[in-house]
Amino acid sequence: QVQLVESGGGSVQAGGSLRLSCTASALTNHYMGWFRQAPGKEREGVAGIDAYGTAKYVDFVAGRFTISKDNAKNTLYLQMNNLKPDDTAMYYCAASLYTQGVGLQSNLYNYWGQGTQVTVSS
Repeated sequence: QVQLVESGGGSVQAGGSLRLSCTASALTNHYMGWFRQAPGKEREGVAGIDAYGTAKYVDFVAGRFTISKDNAKNTLYLQMNNLKPDDTAMYYCAASLYTQGVGLQSNLYNYWGQGTQVTVSS
């Protein structure tokens, strides 16, 4: 069983930055991603990265968020800059058994973390 543990969430003002981390027991050399879910809304994909470092972003975070991973540390990151109140959500790390082609299709992810809360105030 793969375990994913997120950290780094918190409360910031609009325009601020946070870096989320996800420590994984395995699968960092597979496709990994970040998703988020705001109260009353469906879960949505934010960013994904394949085994070779190719990243994919949803339009509303492109240019503000950067996904990266350190396979040696088994850690996935999400650097979030210029945060907006609409970014307020629980952020989840996920890992797939695939290495490529997963993108932000949540049904192709096999393992999920418990989430870390991000709150952005105006």
